Amino acid sequence: MRVDPVPPGDPAVGAPSVIDTRGRAMRDLRISVTDRCTFRCVYCMPKDVYGRDHAFLPRSDVLSFEEITRLARIAVDHGIEKIRLTGGEPLLRKDLPVLVAQLSTLTTPSGQLVDLALTTNGALLAQQAERLRAAGLRRVTVSLDSLDDATFMAMNDVGFPVAKVLHGIDAALEAGLGPVKVNMVVKRGHNDQDIVPMARHFAGTGVILRFIEYMDVGTTNGWRLEHVVPSAEVVARIDAELPLEAVPAQYPAATSTRWRYRDGSGEIGVISSVTQAFCHTCTRVRISTDGKLFTCLFATGGHDLRALIRGGASDEDLADAMSTIWHSRTDRYSEARGAAEPLGAGGHRIEMSYIGG
Repeated sequence: MRVDPVPPGDPAVGAPSVIDTRGRAMRDLRISVTDRCTFRCVYCMPKDVYGRDHAFLPRSDVLSFEEITRLARIAVDHGIEKIRLTGGEPLLRKDLPVLVAQLSTLTTPSGQLVDLALTTNGALLAQQAERLRAAGLRRVTVSLDSLDDATFMAMNDVGFPVAKVLHGIDAALEAGLGPVKVNMVVKRGHNDQDIVPMARHFAGTGVILRFIEYMDVGTTNGWRLEHVVPSAEVVARIDAELPLEAVPAQYPAATSTRWRYRDGSGEIGVISSVTQAFCHTCTRVRISTDGKLFTCLFATGGHDLRALIRGGASDEDLADAMSTIWHSRTDRYSEARGAAEPLGAGGHRIEMSYIGG
């Protein structure tokens, strides 16, 4: 695998890296371990598309834990420092702590353990938090779009109550999976009235609440620009009730802009991929449940690594494939969308439930 010098200011000086056409290093790997989910959130897996008769991937198409770990090990050897397990709902994957244990021992060329995290809707977290932590999971992010049961149930569309998600968050805190982050996708006219109540609830708890602009991921969620609540508006609403001040980013490729409460009761983050695109610093690569590699959340197609694995490819073959794919990467979908530029080739964009967030 060809590697390039680490860009100036990159936090991982000394580690080999793979650089794309815009000078972006491959640093963060997101792995979808299942395309199934317990929820039918309107912005991700709308029920009219993912109904009872929806054909999910057959088990034979899904990467095994050994295949996932092999790909992750190769990626870590060449610059990946953070791995996040996603879905679908990753806690639906049978024996997930076994995979966590395998991934948690991976070390970067500089000798640091990989930063292993997981994103979940929280429905099964209370039962699994301690086992995941014992297996080596370091951090967890929970999706929660409202504290109001009626609003939350309307958005998850399966009648799942808020209390059970909050119980999962408490279990994660008790297990030491911190700092726990909570992601709220804000959709105007659906849950934007809950921005300040969410901020009040989590202030002082140690939980970091992050507000995500409603994005046009995939083609089935009926996205419209008028449903987007700009992050600047989110910050202004909270600041009017709970005064905020800006906090420097933790690292150059961070997706979240940080703000802390002036009274010292914690911090929030805002993720602004619609109104303040961060394509120019994006270091994320994604592997789907069936082993396709994607270089953008808004991609229309991926690269089949599973076929290489099951066709007998060596580690060097796989490393060369990843390198070649990343070196040719030109993705800047959100920047182009924001600039009203043509958005590239047509076709259906990959759904979030297939590729992970």
